[in-house]
Amino acid sequence: MIVKETKLSGCFVMEPTVFEDERGYFLESFNTLRFNDAIGGNINFVQDNQSYSSKGVIRALHYQIGDHAQAKLVRVLSGKVLDIAVDLRKNSPTYKEHVAFELSADNKKQLFIPKGFAHGFVVLSDTAEFFYKCDNYYNKESEGGIIFNDPTLNIDWKVPHQELIVSEKDWELPTLDQARL
Repeated sequence: MIVKETKLSGCFVMEPTVFEDERGYFLESFNTLRFNDAIGGNINFVQDNQSYSSKGVIRALHYQIGDHAQAKLVRVLSGKVLDIAVDLRKNSPTYKEHVAFELSADNKKQLFIPKGFAHGFVVLSDTAEFFYKCDNYYNKESEGGIIFNDPTLNIDWKVPHQELIVSEKDWELPTLDQARL
């Protein structure tokens, strides 16, 4: 597995070793020992989540705060997304900065997003199945979010604004400056 830290400390892009032949392919998508060694941490994932979405669907920008903060390991099972991680750690030199990566069933890349980050994605293909592991259980009272078109973040979602499909809940999210961090 090739592991590269992004410009945001603690956030890693991971590219698995893929063994292909005439039958198809095989890859190890997760191994606790190798994963923790690669990131220099001790993450214990406790919950897996999966979503299916159509082109233009945006699921962003979400996070959990306090004792319920979550680290995530995300990947795409089918289709392609633009995946975004935003550093919300106030003591970080990259506070309020973000990274964007195309994750797809074809490239099989994964993104590890540590605690203290907001996360979101937009579907670039006709449909996409998105899968992620969390190191903490979801807690409704601890959820937070930032509106996807926040002017401070100025994220290029790679999809024309008029083609985005945004939930009513996500339309009501605050800007970064108004968010509960």
